[in-house]
Amino acid sequence: MKKFLIYIRLLREGATFAISALVVNRLRTSLSLLGITIGIFLIISVFTLVSSLEKSIRSSFETLGDDSIFIEKMPWGPEKDGEYAWWEYMQRPNVTFREARQLKERMNSAKAVTFLASTSRNLERNKNSSENTVIVAATVGFENFISVEVETGRLFTPMELESTRRVCILGSDVSSRLFGESEALGQSVKISGFSATVIGVLQKAGSGVIGGGTDEWCIVPVEFGRMIMQLDKVKTQIALKPKDLVSFEALENEVMQNMRSIRMLRPTEERNFAINKSSMLSNGLDELFAILNIAGLIIGGFSILVGGFSIANIMFVSVRERTNIIGIQKALGAKQCFILFQFLFESVALCVLGGVIGMLLIFLGSILATAITGFEVVLTLNNILIGLAFSVGIGLVSGVVPAYMAARLEPVEAMRSSG
Repeated sequence: MKKFLIYIRLLREGATFAISALVVNRLRTSLSLLGITIGIFLIISVFTLVSSLEKSIRSSFETLGDDSIFIEKMPWGPEKDGEYAWWEYMQRPNVTFREARQLKERMNSAKAVTFLASTSRNLERNKNSSENTVIVAATVGFENFISVEVETGRLFTPMELESTRRVCILGSDVSSRLFGESEALGQSVKISGFSATVIGVLQKAGSGVIGGGTDEWCIVPVEFGRMIMQLDKVKTQIALKPKDLVSFEALENEVMQNMRSIRMLRPTEERNFAINKSSMLSNGLDELFAILNIAGLIIGGFSILVGGFSIANIMFVSVRERTNIIGIQKALGAKQCFILFQFLFESVALCVLGGVIGMLLIFLGSILATAITGFEVVLTLNNILIGLAFSVGIGLVSGVVPAYMAARLEPVEAMRSSG
């Protein structure tokens, strides 16, 4: 125990020597910090932007779950190995409302079969307007596939969704543009010349990298939507979810069989529709963000490498300047580990201080970016720990050779040195 306390005291004294050296040489310390600060700032900035981007995109798709199937004209990725043959996919017919009804009648393994169609239209309310608003025409069960948290009012009733009732649900931003601070419920808006009564306003979803999401939407029943748009000429899809205890593969196989039957395709004919799965998005995002993180690591790595060389150079200078002092310390009985720790601590302290300054700049920048753009940028605890780990690591690597050289100096030769 006594020996352990002696080592603790020696380490404390070594740290005190190192801190004194950093404080005395303020200009040199400041210049040394610059390289590490820039390196940590760059690499953690990239990681922060990528993680914020990933969070935004994943939250946009989180309501889809991992068990949703979407039948569409265009696939979300190449259907075969190789390139995305968009010129072939463009020749396919859109999925139709009639096909959705037929599929719903035939499906045994699906608990939700929903038809969705979307286009852009201008909405008007007296002198106010909301231009290029996304109009989504939906059938029963659409809330299984779209995040629709109602702030005021209500969702459609099944009767409204299956009739030509002219009712709508507005996104938060659309409601603000048309009604300002006034109450929107029960008021009417004009969509392509048709008046529709507002029965609900959705909670604000917030801005994201892929747009405003439901904040920029107006949702209407599909029968009313047929008056506003030509369903065979806009983006359409049929969304399905499996029943409890029904496997995703069983649902997919039944969808494939029934859609081929509905479109009267012969066994030898290629299908003229795409079956997209929400899991495809997740897998694609994993690969994308892995590449972005690697790119960020490479970009920041070069900056950290330059900063590391700067720290190593400064530490060599520090060892040379304090050679006489090292000789005196060793003559008085200082062990090699004491000298080694002294310089290693100085190197690590420099790098950690530079890393902290870099991450503080990122934190302030993330607050400013969020306030200006509305896109939430967050410096996560995970990225803070990564930044500290990089700082400590580069400090150890940069300081180990100078520290080892200092620890190996002979006392007599060191005291004779002119520094």
